[in-house]
Amino acid sequence: MSTTTAAEELAGLSATTLLRFATAGSVDDGKSTLVGRLLHDSKSVLVDQLEAVEHASRSRGAAEPDLALLTDGLRAEREQGITIDVAYRYFATPRRRFILADTPGHVQYTRNMVTGASTADLAVVLVDARNGVIEQTRRHAAVAALLRVPHVVLAVNKMDLVDYQEPVFARIAEEFTAYASDLGVPEITAIPISALAGDNVVEPSANMDWYGGPTVLEHLETVPVSHDLTGCHARLPVQYVIRPQTAEHPDYRGYAGQIAAGTFRVGESVTVLPSGRTSKIAGIDLLGTAVDVAWTPQSVTLLLEDDIDISRGDLIVPSGDAPATSQDIEATVCHVADTPLAVGQRVLLKHTTRTVKAIVKEIPSRLTLDDLSQHPEPGRLVANDIGRVKVRTAEPLALDAYADSRRTGSFLLIDPADGTTLAAGMAGEAFASAPEAPVAAASAQDDEGWDF
Repeated sequence: MSTTTAAEELAGLSATTLLRFATAGSVDDGKSTLVGRLLHDSKSVLVDQLEAVEHASRSRGAAEPDLALLTDGLRAEREQGITIDVAYRYFATPRRRFILADTPGHVQYTRNMVTGASTADLAVVLVDARNGVIEQTRRHAAVAALLRVPHVVLAVNKMDLVDYQEPVFARIAEEFTAYASDLGVPEITAIPISALAGDNVVEPSANMDWYGGPTVLEHLETVPVSHDLTGCHARLPVQYVIRPQTAEHPDYRGYAGQIAAGTFRVGESVTVLPSGRTSKIAGIDLLGTAVDVAWTPQSVTLLLEDDIDISRGDLIVPSGDAPATSQDIEATVCHVADTPLAVGQRVLLKHTTRTVKAIVKEIPSRLTLDDLSQHPEPGRLVANDIGRVKVRTAEPLALDAYADSRRTGSFLLIDPADGTTLAAGMAGEAFASAPEAPVAAASAQDDEGWDF
């Protein structure tokens, strides 16, 4: 493959045909109905699915199909009328393909929204036009900002219940936009809708001629999602070292993995972290074919000019763009386990393909998402809490700031006893507008043999 051809293909990826988006909203805001309407009106529902929804709706005494049942798949969800789990849906239109994460709205399941929105390019936050911006709305906006979701859509739902009044929509849009902008959300689009009636979901509404913006689907199809990978920090977490040791390839030694970000080229100088050893890329194998250039999310094998010690968990980066390595990590975490996370707790920290022992040295603060106030020194975090933590690891890690890379700036804290995921972490500052804070050095020695 020539460099010119690769560059042309790379440029073509910037106009991606795939959009990952998540939905969030308070209980009874109509989120599942919106998703169902979106799937139904975009002709993305199979006949047998629609027949099952119609049957279930009739059995509950409803005159019309309850489109919320298209996404509320768990029996407990249908019985309670709420979304509990993250429901993933895949659909497509002639203009774009979509991966939708329908996340729960109840405060008890805030951690599920973190799961669904962690890889999203866009978040749709629903608001009931009768209630306006409430506590849970602010919480969802804060989570979207925390996860650096680049696009946020405010869907003001149930406009039919407020007589489609423009002042109601304008007041809610102004309040939400001001709040989300203060959090550092880069782009906010407000759309007045009625998910039940179908207004401005797929088709423009005849009841809101004062609104001249896009429908929800039109915005999803046209929102720019930048996948221009040339400016990203190139990172390859090594997943496997390939040494066939056959007569045909006696000296072959390749380092395989999925490129987490950026682009690698033959002849480029690279550094292996955490060791800091340097070499040059002698070749790139892609699906058994030698190529000159490769980019995320391709899975490749890099061949280096020098025979150096590299193993699973190491990170290959361009020599001129290497992140600092450290055993002291300060990050924002969302606690997702039912058991608390406490100061002094021993954990495993998983970053890309590397897992190391670690100790929670400090929990400086817990974030109150309602008003963004900080509760200092809480001592522990419980389920759905978001807070700052300082962790000391047994081995140096090369983390990017989460603001620079959502792949290599994130990590998991794991219970070493049973493998339960305790918390999802984001290195660096919590919000885009947050001021820089110094990272304090920490020393750690564990009484039970974890010395680092």
